[in-house]
Amino acid sequence: MLFMVNIVVHLPGDWPREKVEQLASAETARGMQCIKEGKLRRIFRIVGQRANFSIWEAGSPEELHATLTSLPMHPYMDVSVTPIIKHSTTEAWEAAHGAMPPF
Repeated sequence: MLFMVNIVVHLPGDWPREKVEQLASAETARGMQCIKEGKLRRIFRIVGQRANFSIWEAGSPEELHATLTSLPMHPYMDVSVTPIIKHSTTEAWEAAHGAMPPF
């Protein structure tokens, strides 16, 4: 199953820079692991915000929940999840031309 996830991060404003950098580094490492595992398929930064839209793959909503709660920044996140399916235009493209062009 594919899911579009919107994540907005709200870190405490009084944290020392080192603590923020340490948490950001841990978050990046976990994100890279999720990419290698095939769970995080794409991620896009929202301009001017500590936020993103991302595409995740999981066998169930429960599996996605477990993955998202494993993110180091999860306690500071507002998360919105939308299940998604392939669009008919994508299916038509793939039937005519093969895989969609890369981003």
